[in-house]
Amino acid sequence: MAVIKDFDEFVGVHGILLASSGIPSCLYHELFLKLSSDRFDGGNFFEIESCEDGRQRRLILSSESMNKDSHVFLVDHAWSFRLPDARKQLQDVQGLAERMAVLMCVAEGSVSTSAALNNEAKELEDGIPIDNPMDVVMRKFDESREGGEVVRWLELEELDIDDTMLLSFDIPSKFPDLLALNLWGNKIQNVETVINEITKCRRLRAVWLNENPVVQNCGDTIMDLLLQGLPDLEIYNSKFTRNYTEWAVGFAAGVYGSERPCLDNVTDQLVDITNLDLSNRCIHWLSNKVFSPTAMPLLQNLNIRGNPLDEGSSPDLFKLLRGFNCLQSLEVDIPGPLGRNAVEIIESLPLLSSLNGTPASKITEDEKEIVDSILEPRLLEWDAGEPLIERVMSAMWFYMMTYRLADEQKIDETPVWYVMDELGSALRHSDEPNFRIAPFLYMPEGKLASAISFSLLWPIKNVRQGDECTRDFLFGIGEDKQRSARLTAWFCTPQGYFIQKYKKYVHLLESTRFCRPLLEAPVTNSILPSDGRALHVYTDIPQVDEFLTRKEFVLTNDPKDADIIWTSFQVDEEIKNTIGIKDHQYINQFPFEACLVMKHHLAETIHKAHGLPEWLQPTYNLEAQLSELIGDYHIRKNEGFDNLWILKPWNMARTIDTTVTGELPAIIRLMETGPKICQKYIEHPALFKGRKFDLRYIVLVRSMRPLEIFLSDVFWVRLANNIYTLDKSSFFEYETHFTVMNYIGRLNHMATPEFVMEFEKEHQVKWLDIHQRTCNMIREVFESAVVVHPEMHCSSSRAIYGVDVMLDSSFQPKLLEVTYCPDCTRACKYDTQAVVGSRKHIKGRDFFNDVFGCLFLGESTSCTQL
Repeated sequence: MAVIKDFDEFVGVHGILLASSGIPSCLYHELFLKLSSDRFDGGNFFEIESCEDGRQRRLILSSESMNKDSHVFLVDHAWSFRLPDARKQLQDVQGLAERMAVLMCVAEGSVSTSAALNNEAKELEDGIPIDNPMDVVMRKFDESREGGEVVRWLELEELDIDDTMLLSFDIPSKFPDLLALNLWGNKIQNVETVINEITKCRRLRAVWLNENPVVQNCGDTIMDLLLQGLPDLEIYNSKFTRNYTEWAVGFAAGVYGSERPCLDNVTDQLVDITNLDLSNRCIHWLSNKVFSPTAMPLLQNLNIRGNPLDEGSSPDLFKLLRGFNCLQSLEVDIPGPLGRNAVEIIESLPLLSSLNGTPASKITEDEKEIVDSILEPRLLEWDAGEPLIERVMSAMWFYMMTYRLADEQKIDETPVWYVMDELGSALRHSDEPNFRIAPFLYMPEGKLASAISFSLLWPIKNVRQGDECTRDFLFGIGEDKQRSARLTAWFCTPQGYFIQKYKKYVHLLESTRFCRPLLEAPVTNSILPSDGRALHVYTDIPQVDEFLTRKEFVLTNDPKDADIIWTSFQVDEEIKNTIGIKDHQYINQFPFEACLVMKHHLAETIHKAHGLPEWLQPTYNLEAQLSELIGDYHIRKNEGFDNLWILKPWNMARTIDTTVTGELPAIIRLMETGPKICQKYIEHPALFKGRKFDLRYIVLVRSMRPLEIFLSDVFWVRLANNIYTLDKSSFFEYETHFTVMNYIGRLNHMATPEFVMEFEKEHQVKWLDIHQRTCNMIREVFESAVVVHPEMHCSSSRAIYGVDVMLDSSFQPKLLEVTYCPDCTRACKYDTQAVVGSRKHIKGRDFFNDVFGCLFLGESTSCTQL
C-alpha cells in the first residue's frame, strides 16, 4: 500500500488508535501534518532545565502562553525494548548507555547523593587553579598577608589532597582564625591525620570531609572525635552537630558563607530571614534558644523535612512554631514529629496557609487530595565507581513507559517498554497536570508492519510562559487502584505508614489457626459400568488421544456420548449448556479450582488456611496488597536483610512477564503490564552442580470431600542452564534464574533416578526425608482448598494438577505454584520425552494409562495416596 497522504484516509486507518489515545479531535489535522512531515518542533516551544541539584530535569514552556487543546507535539522514543533484552541492548548498541545516562541524570559528573544534599559547601572561587593544591593554599595565604584580611573560610574541594599533602599545608598555623574548612572529594584516608591536624584549628565551626576514604571507612566516628577537640563545631558534612547555634541556622539561611563567614552580632543577622531550609540536617531537637521567634520574627517559609526530630518533642515543637506569627508555609515529614496526618498539623497550626506545598484550605476539605503533593521526589543513589549500565538499569524505572500490541497470534508476548526522548522524559509528575501524553502507533502504509511508535503531547490546561509542564504519571489510576502507594515508585512516601500496614497484615495472618478437614469415608473407587462396557472418553488434547490405550477406555468424537470429558478448555455452566454436558458425565476439572491454579488465589487460600507457613515464601497480590509489600520491603532494607523479589502474572505459564528484581520502583512499575503477585525470591536455593532446579510433582485428585489425593511416583527435575549467581547483571538472564527450558533456552533435564542418586551424593542427604517433607506440604496445600473453598467439591470431577516445588539451601520444600489439568497433561508429554529418551512413547503411554486407572478405576501401579 502507498504511503498515506490524505487526511481522511489517515483518520480512517488510525481511528481506533486516535480514540484510545485521548487526543481531542480538533488536533487530528495538526497531528496528521506533523506525522506526514516528520516534524518534531517541541524545541521551538519548550526548554529543559536542571533541578534537584542536577539530579532531575524539568520541562518549561519557553514560548508565549499556550491554550488548552491548542497544539499537539510529537515525542520520539529514544529507546524501545523488551525487558529481558534491556541490558544486552545497553551493552551492544553504540552510544545508547551514554545517551540514557545523560537523559536520566546518572552520567559521569552528575551530582552524587551526598553532593546533592550538601551543595552549599562546594562554592570554589573563580580563577583559582585546581591542579596544584599547594598553590591554592599559598595563594589564599599570600592574599591574607598582603591585604591584612583574616581568612575564616578555606575551600580545598576536589584537589586530590592526600594525608601527606594535608600535613604539608600546615593549615592551623597559616589560618589560625579559620571558621570553615571544605575538604570535600579528596583522598584523605587516615583518621589520626584528620583529627590531629584539623582539631588544631580550635575555632572551626564547620568542616566538610564528604567523599574522602576516611569517611567511608570510619563513618560518624570522625564526628565524635572532632567534637571532642573542637568545642565550637556546629556543622559536620552539612549535618548540624549537637553544638549548633545561631551561626549554623544563619548558614542554612544563606546569611553566612564563603563571602561572609561571620559577623560580630550573630543574632541580629537572623532578624531579616524570611525563608529557612533546615531539611536533611540531622537535627534531633529544635532548640528554642537558637531557633526562636525572637531571633527570626519575619520567618514565613520553613522546611524541616528529613530530620530525625524526636517525636516526643511534638507538643513543645507545636508551641514553638505557633510563636512564629508570620509563618505561612511549612515543609515537614508526614507522618513525623508533628503528627501522622496533615489535618492534625493544620488544626494545630491554624495560621499556616500552606503545608508541603498544598493550600491549607484544600487539606481540611479532603486530606486524601494532598497525599501526592506532600512527597519529595525519589532520587537515584549509586555507589562511587558503579558501572554506567548498572546506573541506567536502576534509573530507567523512573522514566520507562509501556504498551502491549494486541496481536491475537502473540497474545502472551512480553510487553514493550520505551523511554521517551529528552523532551518527553523531562516531564515531571503533578496531580493536577497541565499536559497529557499518550503512546501512538503511526502506520504510514496502513499496515501494522509499517508502524512507528511515538508519544503525543498536548496541553490540557492554559499554560503561561515560564510554567513547568507536567503530566500525571498515573493517569486514570485513583485510590481504588492504590494510587498513593504506587507513587512510591517516584516519590519518598512515608515509610511509617506502610510499615504499620505490614505489621497489621502479619498479625492477622499469624492469628490464623488451621483446622484439618474431618476424615470421611472414601469415595467409590471405580466408575466402570456394571455391564462391563468400556468408558467413552472425549478429549481435545493430542497426548491423551495418542497415549490412552487401556481396554477399559475408548475414545469418542462426540462429547455428548462421553462418560469422561478430558478437555483443555474451561467448562462452566454456559459451556455445559452449549455442548449439552450432563451431571453424570465426569470432567477433568473441579469447580472453583482457580483457588489453586491462579497464583494470587493460591496464596490467598493458603494464607486463610495456614497463615504464614514456612513452605510458602512471603507473597503479595499487588492489586490489593501493595502497601503491605512496601512495608515489608522497607523493614527488610532497614534491617539489612535480603530484599530480592520475583514478580509473576496471576495466570500465565512459561515464566512469561516474570521478573526478578531488588528495586522497589521496578516492582511497582511492573504492575503496569498486568496483574501480578510479588513473592520473596528464594535467594539461597539448594543447587545441583551449581545450578538452580525445581521439581514438578503430579497430583491426582479423586475427591475434594473427603480429600482423596494421590501422588505420582514419577516427578520431573527441571534444571537451569547457567551457574547460579546473585550478581545484579544476571537477573534478566533467563537460563540462570529460570528452569523451564521447554520453550526458551537449551533443554536440560535429567532422568529422575539419576538426579536423586547424584544429589544425595553431592549434598550428603537422604532423598526420602526430602520427599516426605514435600508430600506433607502438598497434602497441606490441598487441605487448604478443602477448608477455605468447600464449594470445590463435585462428585463428577476428577483432575490432575502439577505442583512445582523448589528446595532451599536447608533442603526444605517451598511451594512455587500449582498448574491446572490441561497444562499438566501437556507438560507430562514433554517432560516424559526428555526424561526417558528413546522410550518416550512407552513411558508416555504407561503414564497416561496409569493416571486414568487411578482416577476412574481405583487402581494404580505408580501412584501413592497422600
